[in-house]
Amino acid sequence: SKMPFLGVPKEVAVGTAMLGVAFATGMLAGKRYPSLVFGTPSGMIGKNSPLRQYILDHSLREHPILKKLRLLTADHPWGRMMVSCEQAQLMANLVKLIKAKKVIEVGVFTGYNALNMALVLPDDGRVIACDINEDYAKIGRPLWKEAGVEHKIDLRIKPAIQTLDELLASGEAETFDFAFIDADKENYNEYYEKCLRLIKKGGIIAIDNVFWNGKVLKPRKGDLAAQSIHRLNEKLLRDARVNISMLPMGDGVTLAFKL
Repeated sequence: SKMPFLGVPKEVAVGTAMLGVAFATGMLAGKRYPSLVFGTPSGMIGKNSPLRQYILDHSLREHPILKKLRLLTADHPWGRMMVSCEQAQLMANLVKLIKAKKVIEVGVFTGYNALNMALVLPDDGRVIACDINEDYAKIGRPLWKEAGVEHKIDLRIKPAIQTLDELLASGEAETFDFAFIDADKENYNEYYEKCLRLIKKGGIIAIDNVFWNGKVLKPRKGDLAAQSIHRLNEKLLRDARVNISMLPMGDGVTLAFKL
């Protein structure tokens, strides 16, 4: 069965999906236009869409070493795991806006977003970068050094939950300004809860892949990742500890502002 359009003309629903604002009108496009809404890892605007290219051409201000790492990562077999460049730029702008000094990143991959945030942190700022695979990070580490920010990135190779617990145990609760969660989806709730304890009031948690390529609309029985993200999305809607905005950028990102 197809999701009803709630009285909105078909042409309007299609247009809003293409503009990346269908979520603001109640997910009107639904299943009828999956290729327009969720057809690519770029979320609601297709990765190869002229509109997305326009966005990049008219808003992206990418540091040359960031671009170098992005292109290196794009050639990797798992390159699609990298955060979208326009989304990374928003994260950097938020980090700078709140004058962050301490940042957590859960899920580093090749280190594009760790580098992105380190570039805007003050010289004594730090990114606690959590991952379990050092091989991927080795791709980015030389570029961290080339950019002069390697000293700002504290890479911890172990399960992120262990690192977050260690930070809490060492008395660092409510000392971080910003957290970015983009790792294994089954543990998203745990990452969120621990990051919420670690960041200050007024701090921000950014949660990536909250659309999960549209699978959150109707998570399949065996799809633990989609189920986990959908449960967290529903929880965040009702979570009185934060204010939230869910943005149709990349594969969907939710910003949670700690109250």
